[in-house]
Amino acid sequence: MLEEWLVIAGVVVLPLPALILGARGVSRRPGYSPDMPGDRLSIIVLITLRVLTLVFVFALSAITLLSAIGALVKGVSLNGLVYVFCVLDLLLGALVLLTFGRRDRRPARRRATPAAR
Repeated sequence: MLEEWLVIAGVVVLPLPALILGARGVSRRPGYSPDMPGDRLSIIVLITLRVLTLVFVFALSAITLLSAIGALVKGVSLNGLVYVFCVLDLLLGALVLLTFGRRDRRPARRRATPAAR
């Protein structure tokens, strides 16, 4: 029973917020220059991979939560593949949070030098 609660807590704490933050950051493309046509293909590939990653995180989260809640309600033990899905979901959630799911950094504020006054 404790394992099911840990699996549910793990999925709710990391992959679900990563899914929300990653959905906001899918179309963000730092360093993109519309002047260079070679950049267009790389941006399309990058956005496609980001969307596929989010689809995998959503599918793994749904399967893991459904299995864990169902096992908790029915009182049966979890299948071993659910633990594999949970770990894979946690790893993909961390990938999303560390790459395109984080917020943009604000530019550093330059201090005014006394000589410029």
